[in-house]
Amino acid sequence: MQTDILIIGSGAAGLTLALRSADFAKVTVLSKSDLREGATFYAQGGIAAVLDEVDSIESHVEDTLNAGVGLCNSSVVEYMVSRGAEVVKWLVDQGVPFTTKKSKQENKKTQTNKPLELDSLHLTQEGGHTHRRIIHATDATGKAVFETLRNRAVAHKNITLIEECTAVDLVTQEKPNKRRKCVGLYVLNQTTSRVEVIRAKFIALATGGASKTYLYTSNPDGASGDGIAMAWRAGCRVGNMEFNQFHPTCLFHPHAKSFLISEALRGEGATLELSDGTRFMSKFDERAELAPRDIVARAIDHEMKRLGCDCVYLNISHREPSFITQHFPNIYKRCLEFGIDITEHRIPVVPAAHYTCGGVMINERGETDIQNLYAIGETSCSGLHGANRMASNSLLECFVVAFGAASSISDRINKVDLPENLPAWDESYATSIDDEILVSHNWDEIRRLMWNFVGIVRSSKRLKMAERRIGVLREEIRDYYRRNKVTNDNLELRNIALVAELIINCALHRRESRGLHYTIDYPESLKETKDTVLRPIKSKPTAKS
Repeated sequence: MQTDILIIGSGAAGLTLALRSADFAKVTVLSKSDLREGATFYAQGGIAAVLDEVDSIESHVEDTLNAGVGLCNSSVVEYMVSRGAEVVKWLVDQGVPFTTKKSKQENKKTQTNKPLELDSLHLTQEGGHTHRRIIHATDATGKAVFETLRNRAVAHKNITLIEECTAVDLVTQEKPNKRRKCVGLYVLNQTTSRVEVIRAKFIALATGGASKTYLYTSNPDGASGDGIAMAWRAGCRVGNMEFNQFHPTCLFHPHAKSFLISEALRGEGATLELSDGTRFMSKFDERAELAPRDIVARAIDHEMKRLGCDCVYLNISHREPSFITQHFPNIYKRCLEFGIDITEHRIPVVPAAHYTCGGVMINERGETDIQNLYAIGETSCSGLHGANRMASNSLLECFVVAFGAASSISDRINKVDLPENLPAWDESYATSIDDEILVSHNWDEIRRLMWNFVGIVRSSKRLKMAERRIGVLREEIRDYYRRNKVTNDNLELRNIALVAELIINCALHRRESRGLHYTIDYPESLKETKDTVLRPIKSKPTAKS
Protein backbone atom coordinates (compact mmCIF):
# COMPACT_ATOMS: atom_id res chain seq x y z
CA MET A 1 0.00 0.00 0.00
CA GLN A 2 1.16 3.53 -0.70
CA THR A 3 -0.10 7.06 -0.11
CA ASP A 4 1.14 10.64 -0.15
CA ILE A 5 0.29 11.38 3.48
CA LEU A 6 -0.29 8.70 6.09
CA ILE A 7 -1.99 9.94 9.28
CA ILE A 8 -1.99 7.65 12.31
CA GLY A 9 -4.99 8.63 14.41
CA SER A 10 -8.50 9.80 13.59
CA GLY A 11 -9.24 12.47 16.18
CA ALA A 12 -9.44 16.24 15.79
CA ALA A 13 -5.76 16.65 14.89
CA GLY A 14 -5.64 13.80 12.37
CA LEU A 15 -8.90 14.64 10.61
CA THR A 16 -8.03 18.33 10.43
CA LEU A 17 -4.67 17.58 8.81
CA ALA A 18 -6.43 15.24 6.37
CA LEU A 19 -9.00 17.85 5.35
CA ARG A 20 -6.41 20.63 5.07
CA SER A 21 -4.19 18.42 2.85
CA ALA A 22 -6.66 16.51 0.70
CA ASP A 23 -6.91 19.15 -2.01
CA PHE A 24 -3.24 18.68 -2.96
CA ALA A 25 -2.47 15.08 -1.88
CA LYS A 26 -3.81 11.57 -1.44
CA VAL A 27 -4.38 11.04 2.29
CA THR A 28 -4.84 7.84 4.30
CA VAL A 29 -6.06 7.97 7.90
CA LEU A 30 -5.56 4.94 10.14
CA SER A 31 -7.63 4.25 13.26
CA LYS A 32 -6.72 1.60 15.82
CA SER A 33 -10.37 0.78 16.44
CA ASP A 34 -13.69 2.44 15.65
CA LEU A 35 -13.07 6.00 14.45
CA ARG A 36 -14.95 7.37 17.46
CA GLU A 37 -12.72 5.69 20.05
CA GLY A 38 -10.37 8.62 20.45
CA ALA A 39 -10.21 11.37 23.04
CA THR A 40 -11.81 13.95 20.72
CA PHE A 41 -15.17 12.18 20.63
CA TYR A 42 -15.42 12.27 24.43
CA ALA A 43 -14.19 15.84 24.96
CA GLN A 44 -16.88 17.82 26.77
CA GLY A 45 -15.41 21.29 27.31
CA GLY A 46 -14.56 23.27 24.21
CA ILE A 47 -12.03 25.33 22.28
CA ALA A 48 -10.31 28.34 23.80
CA ALA A 49 -10.28 31.35 21.48
CA VAL A 50 -10.54 35.12 21.88
CA LEU A 51 -13.86 36.23 20.36
CA ASP A 52 -15.32 38.57 22.99
CA GLU A 53 -14.59 42.30 22.68
CA VAL A 54 -13.79 42.52 26.41
CA ASP A 55 -11.19 39.77 25.98
CA SER A 56 -7.79 40.04 24.29
CA ILE A 57 -5.00 37.95 22.81
CA GLU A 58 -2.70 39.37 25.48
CA SER A 59 -5.02 38.16 28.25
CA HIS A 60 -5.27 34.64 26.79
CA VAL A 61 -1.48 34.52 26.44
CA GLU A 62 -1.00 35.69 30.04
CA ASP A 63 -3.48 33.13 31.38
CA THR A 64 -1.73 30.33 29.47
CA LEU A 65 1.71 31.39 30.69
CA ASN A 66 0.45 31.56 34.28
CA ALA A 67 -1.10 28.09 34.06
CA GLY A 68 2.14 26.71 32.55
CA VAL A 69 4.09 27.97 35.58
CA GLY A 70 6.98 29.51 33.69
CA LEU A 71 7.65 26.58 31.37
CA CYS A 72 5.61 27.58 28.30
CA ASN A 73 7.40 28.78 25.19
CA SER A 74 6.05 32.34 25.03
CA SER A 75 6.49 32.68 21.25
CA VAL A 76 4.61 29.40 20.70
CA VAL A 77 1.83 30.53 23.04
CA GLU A 78 1.43 33.79 21.11
CA TYR A 79 1.47 31.90 17.80
CA MET A 80 -1.24 29.46 18.91
CA VAL A 81 -3.50 31.95 20.70
CA SER A 82 -3.41 34.50 17.88
CA ARG A 83 -4.84 31.89 15.50
CA GLY A 84 -7.85 30.96 17.63
CA ALA A 85 -10.40 32.98 15.68
CA GLU A 86 -9.10 31.54 12.38
CA VAL A 87 -9.54 28.02 13.74
CA VAL A 88 -13.09 28.66 14.97
CA LYS A 89 -14.08 30.26 11.66
CA TRP A 90 -12.79 27.22 9.76
CA LEU A 91 -14.74 24.88 12.05
CA VAL A 92 -17.90 26.95 11.62
CA ASP A 93 -17.38 26.78 7.85
CA GLN A 94 -17.12 22.98 8.13
CA GLY A 95 -20.54 23.00 9.81
CA VAL A 96 -19.73 22.31 13.47
CA PRO A 97 -22.98 23.09 15.38
CA PHE A 98 -21.59 25.28 18.14
CA THR A 99 -23.92 26.61 20.83
CA THR A 100 -24.99 30.20 20.24
CA LYS A 101 -26.24 32.98 22.51
CA LYS A 102 -29.79 32.53 21.24
CA SER A 103 -32.48 30.31 22.70
CA LYS A 104 -32.60 26.63 21.81
CA GLN A 105 -35.35 27.02 19.17
CA GLU A 106 -33.80 30.10 17.63
CA ASN A 107 -30.44 28.36 17.68
CA LYS A 108 -31.78 25.48 15.61
CA LYS A 109 -33.39 27.87 13.15
CA THR A 110 -30.18 29.86 12.80
CA GLN A 111 -28.14 26.76 12.10
CA THR A 112 -30.64 25.57 9.48
CA ASN A 113 -30.93 28.77 7.49
CA LYS A 114 -27.51 30.42 7.50
CA PRO A 115 -23.95 29.95 8.73
CA LEU A 116 -23.12 30.94 12.28
CA GLU A 117 -21.45 34.28 12.87
CA LEU A 118 -18.52 34.28 15.29
CA ASP A 119 -20.06 36.99 17.45
CA SER A 120 -23.19 34.83 17.89
CA LEU A 121 -21.32 31.98 19.60
CA HIS A 122 -21.95 31.38 23.28
CA LEU A 123 -18.80 31.56 25.40
CA THR A 124 -18.24 29.91 28.75
CA GLN A 125 -15.39 30.08 31.26
CA GLU A 126 -13.13 27.38 32.66
CA GLY A 127 -10.35 27.13 35.23
CA GLY A 128 -7.34 29.37 34.67
CA HIS A 129 -9.15 31.64 32.20
CA THR A 130 -9.89 35.21 33.29
CA HIS A 131 -12.54 35.70 30.59
CA ARG A 132 -15.29 33.77 28.89
CA ARG A 133 -13.55 32.40 25.81
CA ILE A 134 -14.58 28.74 25.54
CA ILE A 135 -16.52 27.98 22.34
CA HIS A 136 -18.57 24.83 22.80
CA ALA A 137 -21.41 22.64 21.56
CA THR A 138 -23.39 22.26 24.81
CA ASP A 139 -21.29 19.78 26.86
CA ALA A 140 -20.32 17.51 23.97
CA THR A 141 -18.00 19.68 21.89
CA GLY A 142 -15.68 16.85 20.95
CA LYS A 143 -18.49 14.74 19.57
CA ALA A 144 -19.84 17.65 17.50
CA VAL A 145 -16.38 18.45 16.10
CA PHE A 146 -15.50 14.82 15.43
CA GLU A 147 -18.75 13.93 13.65
CA THR A 148 -18.59 17.04 11.46
CA LEU A 149 -14.96 16.46 10.43
CA ARG A 150 -15.50 12.72 9.94
CA ASN A 151 -18.45 13.34 7.62
CA ARG A 152 -16.38 15.82 5.64
CA ALA A 153 -13.50 13.34 5.40
CA VAL A 154 -15.75 10.46 4.31
CA ALA A 155 -17.13 12.63 1.49
CA HIS A 156 -13.72 13.74 0.20
CA LYS A 157 -12.45 11.74 -2.78
CA ASN A 158 -8.79 12.06 -1.74
CA ILE A 159 -9.21 10.77 1.81
CA THR A 160 -9.25 7.08 2.73
CA LEU A 161 -10.27 6.12 6.26
CA ILE A 162 -9.18 2.69 7.55
CA GLU A 163 -10.31 1.23 10.87
CA GLU A 164 -8.98 -1.71 12.94
CA CYS A 165 -5.33 -1.11 12.09
CA THR A 166 -2.69 -0.76 14.80
CA ALA A 167 0.60 0.98 14.06
CA VAL A 168 3.60 -1.16 14.98
CA ASP A 169 6.71 0.86 14.11
CA LEU A 170 7.88 3.62 11.81
CA VAL A 171 10.21 2.71 8.95
CA THR A 172 13.16 5.08 8.62
CA GLN A 173 16.16 5.41 6.34
CA GLU A 174 19.45 7.18 6.92
CA LYS A 175 22.38 8.03 4.68
CA PRO A 176 25.82 9.12 5.91
CA ASN A 177 25.90 12.78 7.01
CA LYS A 178 22.22 13.17 6.23
CA ARG A 179 19.20 13.54 8.46
CA ARG A 180 17.19 10.40 9.11
CA LYS A 181 13.88 10.36 7.24
CA CYS A 182 10.62 8.50 7.67
CA VAL A 183 9.48 6.47 4.67
CA GLY A 184 6.74 4.17 5.91
CA LEU A 185 4.96 2.27 8.64
CA TYR A 186 4.52 -1.32 9.74
CA VAL A 187 0.88 -1.80 10.68
CA LEU A 188 -1.07 -4.70 12.17
CA ASN A 189 -4.21 -5.45 10.17
CA GLN A 190 -6.51 -6.66 12.94
CA THR A 191 -8.81 -8.38 10.42
CA THR A 192 -6.09 -10.63 8.98
CA SER A 193 -3.75 -10.58 12.03
CA ARG A 194 -0.90 -9.82 9.62
CA VAL A 195 1.67 -7.02 9.77
CA GLU A 196 1.74 -5.05 6.52
CA VAL A 197 3.93 -2.20 5.33
CA ILE A 198 2.67 1.15 4.01
CA ARG A 199 4.90 3.51 2.01
CA ALA A 200 4.30 7.23 2.28
CA LYS A 201 5.94 10.54 1.42
CA PHE A 202 4.90 11.97 4.78
CA ILE A 203 3.68 10.42 8.02
CA ALA A 204 1.88 12.22 10.84
CA LEU A 205 1.49 10.89 14.37
CA ALA A 206 -1.90 11.94 15.76
CA THR A 207 -2.37 9.09 18.21
CA GLY A 208 -3.31 11.11 21.30
CA GLY A 209 -1.83 10.87 24.77
CA ALA A 210 -0.71 8.21 27.20
CA SER A 211 -3.06 8.48 30.18
CA LYS A 212 -3.94 4.79 29.94
CA THR A 213 -0.53 4.31 31.53
CA TYR A 214 -2.36 5.09 34.79
CA LEU A 215 -4.87 2.91 36.61
CA TYR A 216 -7.58 5.58 36.80
CA THR A 217 -8.09 7.72 33.73
CA SER A 218 -10.73 9.70 31.88
CA ASN A 219 -9.33 8.51 28.54
CA PRO A 220 -10.66 5.81 26.19
CA ASP A 221 -8.86 2.47 26.08
CA GLY A 222 -6.67 3.35 23.10
CA ALA A 223 -4.71 6.13 24.86
CA SER A 224 -1.60 3.98 25.29
CA GLY A 225 1.04 6.45 24.06
CA ASP A 226 1.59 4.65 20.76
CA GLY A 227 2.83 7.68 18.81
CA ILE A 228 5.22 8.78 21.55
CA ALA A 229 6.67 5.26 21.84
CA MET A 230 7.08 4.82 18.07
CA ALA A 231 8.72 8.22 17.66
CA TRP A 232 11.19 7.46 20.48
CA ARG A 233 12.12 4.10 18.97
CA ALA A 234 12.63 5.82 15.60
CA GLY A 235 15.00 8.39 17.09
CA CYS A 236 12.91 11.44 18.10
CA ARG A 237 13.43 13.42 21.29
CA VAL A 238 10.61 13.54 23.80
CA GLY A 239 10.11 16.22 26.41
CA ASN A 240 8.29 17.10 29.65
CA MET A 241 6.78 13.65 30.12
CA GLU A 242 6.64 14.20 33.89
CA PHE A 243 3.73 16.60 33.44
CA ASN A 244 0.70 14.33 33.50
CA GLN A 245 -2.52 16.25 34.03
CA PHE A 246 -5.01 14.70 36.40
CA HIS A 247 -8.49 16.01 35.75
CA PRO A 248 -9.95 16.94 39.13
CA THR A 249 -13.48 15.71 38.52
CA CYS A 250 -14.26 12.27 37.15
CA LEU A 251 -17.51 10.64 38.22
CA PHE A 252 -16.96 8.33 41.19
CA HIS A 253 -19.27 5.36 40.74
CA PRO A 254 -18.47 1.61 40.53
CA HIS A 255 -20.18 1.30 37.14
CA ALA A 256 -19.14 4.62 35.57
CA LYS A 257 -16.08 3.85 33.50
CA SER A 258 -13.91 6.91 32.84
CA PHE A 259 -16.76 9.44 32.72
CA LEU A 260 -15.51 12.99 32.94
CA ILE A 261 -17.44 15.81 34.63
CA SER A 262 -16.53 18.87 32.58
CA GLU A 263 -14.66 21.79 34.09
CA ALA A 264 -17.36 23.97 32.54
CA LEU A 265 -19.60 23.11 35.51
CA ARG A 266 -17.20 24.93 37.79
CA GLY A 267 -17.06 27.72 35.23
CA GLU A 268 -20.84 28.07 35.65
CA GLY A 269 -20.74 28.14 39.44
CA ALA A 270 -20.46 24.54 40.63
CA THR A 271 -18.72 24.22 44.01
CA LEU A 272 -16.42 21.52 45.39
CA GLU A 273 -17.51 20.23 48.79
CA LEU A 274 -16.66 17.66 51.43
CA SER A 275 -19.23 15.11 52.58
CA ASP A 276 -20.59 17.57 55.19
CA GLY A 277 -21.08 20.31 52.59
CA THR A 278 -17.99 22.34 53.52
CA ARG A 279 -16.25 24.08 50.62
CA PHE A 280 -12.46 23.76 50.69
CA MET A 281 -10.87 25.21 47.55
CA SER A 282 -10.41 28.71 49.01
CA LYS A 283 -7.87 27.19 51.45
CA PHE A 284 -5.63 26.29 48.52
CA ASP A 285 -6.06 29.14 46.02
CA GLU A 286 -7.79 32.51 45.93
CA ARG A 287 -9.42 31.51 42.63
CA ALA A 288 -11.15 28.65 44.48
CA GLU A 289 -12.97 26.33 42.03
CA LEU A 290 -11.61 28.29 39.05
CA ALA A 291 -7.96 27.59 39.88
CA PRO A 292 -5.95 25.65 37.25
CA ARG A 293 -6.39 21.90 37.19
CA ASP A 294 -3.13 20.97 38.89
CA ILE A 295 -4.05 23.00 41.96
CA VAL A 296 -7.61 21.67 42.10
CA ALA A 297 -6.48 18.05 41.63
CA ARG A 298 -3.87 18.32 44.42
CA ALA A 299 -6.41 19.98 46.71
CA ILE A 300 -8.89 17.15 46.21
CA ASP A 301 -6.14 14.55 46.65
CA HIS A 302 -5.05 16.28 49.88
CA GLU A 303 -8.57 16.36 51.34
CA MET A 304 -9.28 12.75 50.41
CA LYS A 305 -6.06 11.58 52.09
CA ARG A 306 -6.56 13.84 55.11
CA LEU A 307 -10.08 12.56 55.75
CA GLY A 308 -9.62 9.03 54.42
CA CYS A 309 -12.63 9.47 52.15
CA ASP A 310 -13.26 7.92 48.74
CA CYS A 311 -14.37 11.08 46.96
CA VAL A 312 -15.44 14.72 47.23
CA TYR A 313 -18.56 16.30 45.75
CA LEU A 314 -19.30 18.73 42.95
CA ASN A 315 -22.48 20.71 43.51
CA ILE A 316 -24.35 22.71 40.87
CA SER A 317 -27.85 22.06 42.28
CA HIS A 318 -28.18 25.72 43.33
CA ARG A 319 -28.59 26.71 39.66
CA GLU A 320 -31.99 26.54 37.98
CA PRO A 321 -32.84 23.03 36.72
CA SER A 322 -33.60 24.42 33.25
CA PHE A 323 -30.14 26.05 33.12
CA ILE A 324 -28.44 22.77 34.09
CA THR A 325 -30.31 20.59 31.61
CA GLN A 326 -29.83 23.11 28.79
CA HIS A 327 -26.10 23.70 29.35
CA PHE A 328 -25.10 20.18 30.42
CA PRO A 329 -27.59 17.79 28.81
CA ASN A 330 -25.16 14.90 28.35
CA ILE A 331 -23.70 15.08 31.85
CA TYR A 332 -27.25 15.35 33.27
CA LYS A 333 -28.38 12.30 31.30
CA ARG A 334 -25.31 10.21 32.08
CA CYS A 335 -25.43 10.93 35.83
CA LEU A 336 -29.14 10.16 35.86
CA GLU A 337 -28.32 6.67 34.56
CA PHE A 338 -26.46 6.11 37.83
CA GLY A 339 -29.25 7.53 39.98
CA ILE A 340 -27.75 11.00 40.38
CA ASP A 341 -30.04 13.90 39.49
CA ILE A 342 -27.57 16.78 39.31
CA THR A 343 -30.37 19.35 39.51
CA GLU A 344 -31.02 18.11 43.06
CA HIS A 345 -27.99 16.11 44.19
CA ARG A 346 -24.24 16.53 44.41
CA ILE A 347 -21.93 14.60 42.07
CA PRO A 348 -19.30 12.34 43.70
CA VAL A 349 -15.96 13.00 41.96
CA VAL A 350 -12.29 11.96 42.10
CA PRO A 351 -9.19 12.98 40.10
CA ALA A 352 -8.06 10.77 37.20
CA ALA A 353 -5.21 10.85 34.67
CA HIS A 354 -6.45 13.00 31.83
CA TYR A 355 -3.87 14.68 29.59
CA THR A 356 -0.23 14.17 28.61
CA CYS A 357 1.39 17.62 28.47
CA GLY A 358 4.70 16.28 27.20
CA GLY A 359 5.41 14.21 24.12
CA VAL A 360 7.34 14.22 20.85
CA MET A 361 9.31 17.45 20.45
CA ILE A 362 7.96 19.56 17.56
CA ASN A 363 7.93 23.10 16.21
CA GLU A 364 4.81 25.17 15.41
CA ARG A 365 4.30 23.25 12.15
CA GLY A 366 4.41 19.83 13.78
CA GLU A 367 7.84 18.94 12.36
CA THR A 368 9.88 16.44 14.39
CA ASP A 369 13.59 15.52 14.52
CA ILE A 370 13.03 13.05 11.66
CA GLN A 371 12.49 14.34 8.15
CA ASN A 372 8.97 13.83 6.73
CA LEU A 373 7.62 12.83 10.15
CA TYR A 374 5.10 15.07 11.91
CA ALA A 375 3.44 14.90 15.31
CA ILE A 376 0.26 16.80 16.14
CA GLY A 377 -2.13 17.02 19.07
CA GLU A 378 -1.59 15.35 22.43
CA THR A 379 1.17 13.12 21.01
CA SER A 380 3.41 16.17 20.72
CA CYS A 381 5.23 18.65 22.93
CA SER A 382 4.97 22.04 21.23
CA GLY A 383 5.75 24.33 24.15
CA LEU A 384 2.15 25.56 24.50
CA HIS A 385 1.24 23.84 27.76
CA GLY A 386 4.42 24.08 29.80
CA ALA A 387 4.06 22.49 33.23
CA ASN A 388 0.26 22.48 33.14
CA ARG A 389 -2.26 22.60 30.31
CA MET A 390 -4.95 25.23 30.66
CA ALA A 391 -8.48 24.01 29.96
CA SER A 392 -9.57 23.92 26.29
CA ASN A 393 -6.16 24.92 24.93
CA SER A 394 -5.64 21.34 23.76
CA LEU A 395 -8.20 21.39 20.95
CA LEU A 396 -6.87 24.79 19.91
CA GLU A 397 -3.40 23.25 19.63
CA CYS A 398 -4.74 20.31 17.58
CA PHE A 399 -6.15 22.62 14.92
CA VAL A 400 -3.37 25.21 14.82
CA VAL A 401 -0.56 22.65 14.51
CA ALA A 402 -2.56 20.62 11.96
CA PHE A 403 -2.93 23.81 9.89
CA GLY A 404 0.82 24.35 10.13
CA ALA A 405 1.66 20.74 9.25
CA ALA A 406 -0.57 20.91 6.17
CA SER A 407 1.21 24.10 5.08
CA SER A 408 4.62 22.51 5.64
CA ILE A 409 3.70 19.42 3.62
CA SER A 410 2.21 21.57 0.84
CA ASP A 411 5.51 23.45 0.55
CA ARG A 412 7.50 20.22 0.18
CA ILE A 413 5.28 17.60 -1.41
CA ASN A 414 6.52 18.11 -4.96
CA LYS A 415 10.13 17.80 -3.80
CA VAL A 416 9.67 14.44 -2.05
CA ASP A 417 9.53 11.14 -3.94
CA LEU A 418 7.54 8.14 -2.82
CA PRO A 419 10.02 5.69 -1.28
CA GLU A 420 10.98 2.50 -3.07
CA ASN A 421 9.71 -0.89 -1.93
CA LEU A 422 10.34 -1.40 1.78
CA PRO A 423 11.33 -4.66 3.51
CA ALA A 424 8.42 -6.84 4.56
CA TRP A 425 7.78 -7.54 8.22
CA ASP A 426 9.83 -10.48 9.45
CA GLU A 427 7.96 -12.76 11.85
CA SER A 428 9.75 -15.99 11.00
CA TYR A 429 11.14 -16.11 14.54
CA ALA A 430 7.77 -15.59 16.24
CA THR A 431 5.37 -18.19 17.60
CA SER A 432 1.67 -18.04 18.39
CA ILE A 433 0.84 -16.61 21.77
CA ASP A 434 0.16 -19.36 24.29
CA ASP A 435 0.07 -17.46 27.59
CA GLU A 436 -1.86 -14.19 27.37
CA ILE A 437 -2.12 -13.92 31.16
CA LEU A 438 1.40 -12.42 31.08
CA VAL A 439 0.08 -9.50 29.01
CA SER A 440 -2.89 -8.76 31.25
CA HIS A 441 -0.81 -9.16 34.43
CA ASN A 442 1.96 -6.81 33.31
CA TRP A 443 -0.58 -4.32 31.94
CA ASP A 444 -2.29 -4.18 35.33
CA GLU A 445 0.99 -4.00 37.27
CA ILE A 446 2.34 -1.07 35.23
CA ARG A 447 -0.83 0.96 35.64
CA ARG A 448 -0.99 0.35 39.40
CA LEU A 449 2.72 1.11 39.72
CA MET A 450 2.27 4.43 37.93
CA TRP A 451 -0.81 5.37 39.96
CA ASN A 452 0.77 4.58 43.33
CA PHE A 453 4.36 5.77 42.75
CA VAL A 454 4.17 8.36 39.93
CA GLY A 455 0.81 9.97 40.65
CA ILE A 456 -0.47 13.36 41.78
CA VAL A 457 2.03 13.64 44.68
CA ARG A 458 5.48 12.06 44.24
CA SER A 459 8.67 11.38 46.18
CA SER A 460 12.22 10.45 45.15
CA LYS A 461 11.95 7.15 47.01
CA ARG A 462 8.79 6.14 45.16
CA LEU A 463 10.15 7.27 41.79
CA LYS A 464 13.32 5.19 42.26
CA MET A 465 11.23 2.17 43.24
CA ALA A 466 9.17 2.70 40.09
CA GLU A 467 12.35 3.03 38.01
CA ARG A 468 13.70 -0.30 39.24
CA ARG A 469 10.44 -2.15 38.73
CA ILE A 470 9.70 -0.72 35.27
CA GLY A 471 13.20 -1.81 34.18
CA VAL A 472 12.40 -5.41 35.08
CA LEU A 473 8.97 -5.26 33.47
CA ARG A 474 10.32 -3.76 30.25
CA GLU A 475 12.83 -6.56 29.90
CA GLU A 476 10.08 -9.17 30.41
CA ILE A 477 7.87 -7.42 27.87
CA ARG A 478 10.67 -7.07 25.29
CA ASP A 479 11.42 -10.76 25.55
CA TYR A 480 7.74 -11.67 25.25
CA TYR A 481 7.32 -9.34 22.26
CA ARG A 482 10.30 -10.84 20.41
CA ARG A 483 9.10 -14.42 20.88
CA ASN A 484 5.42 -14.01 20.02
CA LYS A 485 3.40 -12.88 17.05
CA VAL A 486 2.18 -9.32 17.15
CA THR A 487 -1.27 -8.60 18.59
CA ASN A 488 -3.02 -5.37 19.50
CA ASP A 489 -2.68 -6.18 23.21
CA ASN A 490 1.04 -6.85 23.23
CA LEU A 491 1.69 -3.77 21.06
CA GLU A 492 -0.14 -1.57 23.56
CA LEU A 493 1.63 -3.23 26.49
CA ARG A 494 5.00 -2.65 24.83
CA ASN A 495 4.12 1.03 24.33
CA ILE A 496 2.77 1.80 27.80
CA ALA A 497 5.84 0.15 29.36
CA LEU A 498 8.13 2.40 27.33
CA VAL A 499 6.06 5.53 27.99
CA ALA A 500 5.94 4.73 31.71
CA GLU A 501 9.74 4.53 31.73
CA LEU A 502 9.99 7.89 29.94
CA ILE A 503 7.61 9.50 32.46
CA ILE A 504 9.61 8.12 35.39
CA ASN A 505 12.94 9.23 33.89
CA CYS A 506 11.64 12.75 33.30
CA ALA A 507 10.22 12.92 36.83
CA LEU A 508 13.56 11.86 38.34
CA HIS A 509 15.38 14.54 36.34
CA ARG A 510 13.16 17.35 37.66
CA ARG A 511 14.34 18.19 41.16
CA GLU A 512 11.69 20.76 41.96
CA SER A 513 7.91 21.03 42.12
CA ARG A 514 6.33 22.81 39.20
CA GLY A 515 2.82 22.64 37.81
CA LEU A 516 1.68 19.05 37.44
CA HIS A 517 4.90 17.62 38.90
CA TYR A 518 4.76 17.86 42.68
CA THR A 519 7.31 16.05 44.84
CA ILE A 520 7.50 16.18 48.62
CA ASP A 521 11.33 16.07 48.46
CA TYR A 522 11.59 19.27 46.41
CA PRO A 523 8.40 21.22 47.21
CA GLU A 524 9.69 24.58 45.87
CA SER A 525 10.17 25.71 42.27
CA LEU A 526 13.63 26.59 41.00
CA LYS A 527 14.27 30.10 39.67
CA GLU A 528 15.63 28.72 36.41
CA THR A 529 13.03 27.14 34.14
CA LYS A 530 14.10 24.32 31.89
CA ASP A 531 12.35 21.67 29.80
CA THR A 532 13.12 18.03 30.52
CA VAL A 533 14.26 16.65 27.16
CA LEU A 534 15.29 13.02 26.65
CA ARG A 535 17.32 11.88 23.64
CA PRO A 536 17.23 8.26 22.46
CA ILE A 537 20.33 6.24 21.69
CA LYS A 538 20.72 6.17 17.93
CA SER A 539 19.87 2.83 16.37
CA LYS A 540 19.80 1.53 12.83
CA PRO A 541 16.38 1.09 11.16
CA THR A 542 15.32 -2.49 10.73
CA ALA A 543 12.38 -4.62 9.61
CA LYS A 544 12.55 -6.48 12.92
CA SER A 545 11.55 -4.89 16.23
